[in-house]
Amino acid sequence: MQQAASVRRRPPRRGTIHWQRVGRLALLATLAVIVLLYIPPLVHWAQQRATASHADSELHALKSEHMRLQSQLNALSTPAGIERAARHLGMVRQGERPYVIEGPLPR
Repeated sequence: MQQAASVRRRPPRRGTIHWQRVGRLALLATLAVIVLLYIPPLVHWAQQRATASHADSELHALKSEHMRLQSQLNALSTPAGIERAARHLGMVRQGERPYVIEGPLPR
């Protein structure tokens, strides 16, 4: 017991390097650099996601427009469809008498 009492630890001197602290600070700095390196790819990913969402909505609108035009083409591909479209534009067949109704139409 006397020996344990006689061996005392001296407090570290002011000029000594604390390697545990240096290691911790180096590890913390490395972690901070890694986190900073992940920020630009995450921002780019978020921008691409928004762009893809916008492109998907535009694609959906274009597909519906295509379907509408396709059905219109199918309707105009028959002689009856052509006649219906022509009469909608105010055309009459040769030999028919056109009539013009002025004023509001009854409901």
